[in-house]
Amino acid sequence: MFLRPSGYFPCMIPLISNRAARRILIDHQALSDPPHRAQTPAELQAVITRLGYVQVDSIAIVERAHHQILFARNKTYRQKQLHQLIERDRSLFEHWTHDASVIPVAFFPYWKHRFIREKTRLAQRRSAQFGSDFMQTTNAVLQRIHDNGPVMARDFEARDKPSTGWWDWHPSKAALEYLWRTGALQIARREGFQKVYDLTERVIPAEYRDRTVDHDTFVDWACSAALLRLGFGTRGQIAAFFQILSPAEVEHWITANRSRLVEVHIESADGSKPRAAFAFPDLLDRLDQLPEPPTRVRVLSPFDPLLRDRARTERIFDFHYRIEVFVPEVKRQYGYYVFPVMRGDTMVGRIDMKADRPNSVMSVRRFWPEGGTRLSKGLIAGLEAEIERLRRFTGVEHTLYASDWLAI
Repeated sequence: MFLRPSGYFPCMIPLISNRAARRILIDHQALSDPPHRAQTPAELQAVITRLGYVQVDSIAIVERAHHQILFARNKTYRQKQLHQLIERDRSLFEHWTHDASVIPVAFFPYWKHRFIREKTRLAQRRSAQFGSDFMQTTNAVLQRIHDNGPVMARDFEARDKPSTGWWDWHPSKAALEYLWRTGALQIARREGFQKVYDLTERVIPAEYRDRTVDHDTFVDWACSAALLRLGFGTRGQIAAFFQILSPAEVEHWITANRSRLVEVHIESADGSKPRAAFAFPDLLDRLDQLPEPPTRVRVLSPFDPLLRDRARTERIFDFHYRIEVFVPEVKRQYGYYVFPVMRGDTMVGRIDMKADRPNSVMSVRRFWPEGGTRLSKGLIAGLEAEIERLRRFTGVEHTLYASDWLAI
């Protein structure tokens, strides 16, 4: 049963069962889609629009996060398809949500409000870090790009000595980032993983670049778009989704739109008190039609949007996950960069594996099953099949398993 009255609250607010909550999140994150159906560029674009954004990250232990996120949803995905959408079709652009992300270019008019806020926030901070002539540096950098075309940060390194300012960035690199964060520049492409900056008017199509929306329209879009992608969410989760709104703006939106929303309670995986959340009413109508997630095993990126909210992941999936990149080695429980493993609607463990590209080997070091997960022949076979899929995706030739890779 997916929906029943909540006995925890006298007003009998609907209670969404834990099983339904898992399926809602998995479906909204495009993880219930058929994983082997060939995708057209338009269908890949639709998946990214459905997600809202895809986080970009430079670490490529198996594959860079943005590619692994999309591969987890469709095994026919290949890296060049994303590059085509960004660099040739210009249907995506790269900017900031909670971190650097690939975002549908249709969202660009709303991001203009972020640019304005970033200009207010960053101008004074960067001037304090790099001196009173920082804005002159930004103007000079902008003029250079206008006159001579796209640049990378390294194009300035021979001329500028490292600053004693923030992160030892030289002033021109800080200027590039400032101009990007405030909307004057965009990332036209990447070479390796180095950003190539160009003028916004050369990157963003005019139909999106020239469109503006007022503040109320911006807030309504940002809240509605976040809640549609979350399925259900608290005030804080709505604000955190794109990280382009203040908590006060979300609070005001909820108050003004209570007639459009329903309050629900979400059953936790451990039987603790359900969590109050908001949803659009049609979510309750669709609970009985939620697709059953594919039963195949999938290795997820640590930055997968399903897992981004670690507290929500723990409440709904009973899965405690922390990336240990910044944890001192002696204090790590698992490893430097360990991947969550999902089967159906259950997090079944985590795996330490790495694509050793110089030796063309997928090195599998250790798999830790979650408590209550039985290391059946079916689970092991499914995990090995997923490892093989990832090996082919990364382009390495062989798989090497450590002798004790199964933590029994």
